[in-house]
Amino acid sequence: MLIDFTVGNFLSFKDKKTLSLEATKITDHPDSTFESGHHRLLKSSVIYGANSSGKSNLIKAMSIMRFIVLHSIDRSSTQGFNITPFLLHTDTEKAPSFFEVTFILDQVSYRYGFELDRQAVHQEWLFVTKGKTETPLFLRDEEGIGLGADFEEGKQLEDKTRANALFLSVVDQFNGAIANKIIAWFHSWNTISGLNHEAYRHSTFSLLEDEKHKESLLAFYQTLDLGFEQLKIEEEQVAIGATLGVKANGEPSFDSFRMHTIKTFHKKYGPDHKTFTPVEFFLEFEESAGTNKLVDLSGPIFSTLINGGILVVDELDAKLHPLITGAITNLFNASEYNPHNAQLIFATHDTNLLSYGQFRRDQIYFVEKDQYEASDLYSLIEYREGDSDKAVRKDRSFEKDYINGRYGAIPFIGDFKAVLGHG
Repeated sequence: MLIDFTVGNFLSFKDKKTLSLEATKITDHPDSTFESGHHRLLKSSVIYGANSSGKSNLIKAMSIMRFIVLHSIDRSSTQGFNITPFLLHTDTEKAPSFFEVTFILDQVSYRYGFELDRQAVHQEWLFVTKGKTETPLFLRDEEGIGLGADFEEGKQLEDKTRANALFLSVVDQFNGAIANKIIAWFHSWNTISGLNHEAYRHSTFSLLEDEKHKESLLAFYQTLDLGFEQLKIEEEQVAIGATLGVKANGEPSFDSFRMHTIKTFHKKYGPDHKTFTPVEFFLEFEESAGTNKLVDLSGPIFSTLINGGILVVDELDAKLHPLITGAITNLFNASEYNPHNAQLIFATHDTNLLSYGQFRRDQIYFVEKDQYEASDLYSLIEYREGDSDKAVRKDRSFEKDYINGRYGAIPFIGDFKAVLGHG
């Protein structure tokens, strides 16, 4: 379970900013929270902001942290990291970037993070909290790696850790018990794009091939009234590349791969509008862009709901009707559909969710750039107007207030007269 994520000196984030899924003491929508260990956590979080405010950069930060944790060990000794710091200030342009995550695993709270630049890891740390006491399992800096008493699995691995590899990943390679569990937790953290959704269709294929999960997906599609009541997967072995040899029957043998095709079934009615025969449509070519996206993303969405974990989606609302976006978020916020307390974090421009999405004030985040082009991140529950110390009331019209600029994080639209030559 994710408690919070912090990033600093990465792309448009100059200073350290934290996205927290720790529920505050407000009483709004209690079904959107759950208990884990000593924490009450949120099932979802929605991020708003103008174009180029830094929403996507926040999600990129989550994605790149996960990627580095899972793949730093695979690098050669000369490979660097694809890291870009905040380039618009002399203090940060050559400084390392900061990534940290706090999470709960087997009812135990961990805090793990690192600082690195394109060439090397500068610092790395892992803390564990038992009761109310946080203690270090290991600390790494330019001088070396120090181990805590409860991290014996890291002994004699300090010198085996390259400058461009994470110590946690090295310990995992040597089958350290704690490291194994934490790496597995990072595998349960999935970051995807709502624009380039075709890449996730394989996840949907996997679920549709399981009859139990296929029923859940079909019920989801039917609830959203997509126009079809059934679908099927067709598989074809496609030959590619050069001839590999000759089969026993004398035919040439080619390298090949499995190609899947989804077909949907629509009702074709007769003159009496009662009788019908099913008609097959190719999903990719004959269904709408929104339907294709829903089918593609239903795999990651339901895999997360079925197995638990964290799903992070950029541009969730693209190509989708606002009511459908709301239906997806409600799957995570409702205990009935989310028995394993999976968590959803997503960026959107769909302001309708502020009215009917049933989000708590601590679930709503805004990203806004300051006058120096550095991104700020704050939740609605943290927002204060002027010199007031009062939080935004839960009976406010969040959507209307946001559109009117009350909470910031909206684009400033200038005078078009000059653009049109009427200035």
